[in-house]
Amino acid sequence: MRCSHCQKCCQDTKMELCKADISRLERRGHKAADFCEIGIDGIPRLRNVDGHCHFFDREKKRCKEYASRPLGCCIYPVNLDEDGDLVLDELCPEADTLSEDEMIEKGARLIRLLATIDSEAAARIRRQT
Repeated sequence: MRCSHCQKCCQDTKMELCKADISRLERRGHKAADFCEIGIDGIPRLRNVDGHCHFFDREKKRCKEYASRPLGCCIYPVNLDEDGDLVLDELCPEADTLSEDEMIEKGARLIRLLATIDSEAAARIRRQT
């Protein structure tokens, strides 16, 4: 897939984070409280600043942590619809450049990632009660 750097995936993101994402970004020197907020569902998500992801560099129009970005960002634009079927996010103008093999590989990664995030959120909620 090619990226046109349109920034749409970085705008008003609700990207879910797993523990590995948070740890990786903390090792890069970031504080979780700065880039992440935990929803009432127990799922951590990227924080937005002025309508963009915390890590979006407005001047360069790029991610400040591209090499360490969350796994969901690596998997984008593959997503799941309400029925659990793999779909491409319509916001991404380059989604049609994703090959069938990339779609399958990213879809499998997405399913594993979401299972991990759900499991971590359930454990977080259990600890709170």
